[in-house]
Amino acid sequence: MARPRSADHDIKRRAILAQSAGLFAKNGFDRTSMAEVAAACGVSKALLYHYYVGKETLLFDILREHLQALIDAVNAVDRSLEPRVRLRGLVGALLEAYRDADHEHKIQINEMSKLPEDRHEALVGMERELVAVFAEAIADALPAIARSKELLKPVTMSLFGMLNWHYMWFREQGVMSREAYADLATTVLLEGAQALTVPAQTKTKRRA
Repeated sequence: MARPRSADHDIKRRAILAQSAGLFAKNGFDRTSMAEVAAACGVSKALLYHYYVGKETLLFDILREHLQALIDAVNAVDRSLEPRVRLRGLVGALLEAYRDADHEHKIQINEMSKLPEDRHEALVGMERELVAVFAEAIADALPAIARSKELLKPVTMSLFGMLNWHYMWFREQGVMSREAYADLATTVLLEGAQALTVPAQTKTKRRA
């Protein structure tokens, strides 16, 4: 018979994930041992292994919960909003979800490939789900882009480039607020992509 979980099991598990994310982000996944994780958490290795059987499971859980939080945040944006307003809402929701998640975001970029193929693919599927939400909003806001298979994906991923790397320079007390950057990124994406529609259409006509 399985031993029942303690009332604070999830609290302790999340604390382990947070400490592990900090260590993986600072030292790298390969250079961090379970003993170091246990020490950072202030628990014994035996107790740590009660929660997680190894580093791969830890890394997978960190990234799975991080990606699920991002998906939940953008899915909470009202899909009935006017397309440009909705896209701005998605950008703002994602940037807000990134708040206090620099460690998780960094290891998503740098360490996800260290996972076994099945777990890696499960996380890639979550990333694709997130991207699809933005691609749909961009297609609704920019119908000309939506008609071009050659442009919709690059435009969508360019937006993620602006958002995913903001942690490298953004500071909460800096010259630009999170809200202001959400406005900037949305405007740059929409106005910049509009300039792409004419040459894309012209190129299509020439082929015809």
